[in-house]
Amino acid sequence: MVKISHLKNSNVDDIHKHTFYEILWTEEGLSKQTIDYKEYEILPDSLFFISPNQVHQFEEWKPLKGGTILFTEDFFLLNHNNKDKLFELSFLDNFYANPCIQFSKNDFLEIKQTINLIIKEQKRTDKSQTITQALLHILLAQVQRCVDIETEKSFSKKYLILFKQFKNLLEKHFIENKTTSFFAEKLCITAHHLNLITKEVTGKTASEVIRARSILEAKRLLTFSDKTVSEIAFQLNYTDSSYFAKVFRAETHQSPITFKIEMSEKYRTKQELS
Repeated sequence: MVKISHLKNSNVDDIHKHTFYEILWTEEGLSKQTIDYKEYEILPDSLFFISPNQVHQFEEWKPLKGGTILFTEDFFLLNHNNKDKLFELSFLDNFYANPCIQFSKNDFLEIKQTINLIIKEQKRTDKSQTITQALLHILLAQVQRCVDIETEKSFSKKYLILFKQFKNLLEKHFIENKTTSFFAEKLCITAHHLNLITKEVTGKTASEVIRARSILEAKRLLTFSDKTVSEIAFQLNYTDSSYFAKVFRAETHQSPITFKIEMSEKYRTKQELS
């Protein structure tokens, strides 16, 4: 699935959880986007990337010119034997990097030309899935080239793929509160090797990445559900709710109750998370 739409200044402040990739391009105007409780300012000549399983909201915007491209993993990988092809793109699924990339005028012009070709193809009555997919691959390769030029530190492709495989496994098992050794075994590497990889890519240990994912889910449940702190702790496999509160405070510098009150006031009057 791939879908193109142009930005509109109405009805864009709903809170929604993504099941797909979204590329938001901005030619003119300013906006503020929130992804998983982090706020980003979006400037002209930029692309903003949102990954599956992230919670996204438009916070503020001024008159915008731009649009969005939505696509699924299945569409990107269709007819490709190498399933790691998506993982090789460093700017996707990297929750520790800034999801907003601003380009030079010339680079953005080249990227926008490819976007225009995708739009043109989608408008054809005989539009081709093969051509659209090829153009999407070209667009993302153009972005990766710009990222590689600007990035001082680059990761080995092998490390990047292993890290994203770890992240995929974590999405499936984070609620079980598994250890680093569990994920290392699934990846057929040692716990020490997994820690080296996560340190290289994120600056954090594997345990810290695992804990952060658990606390992110706790934040979502505290914000969008009526469950008590004890119920959330139990759901996330913390046998002791006081220990859960201690871990939560260490990660967020707030107690779960304080966080729940603050976020409920901010979000619960908006569209409920679906």
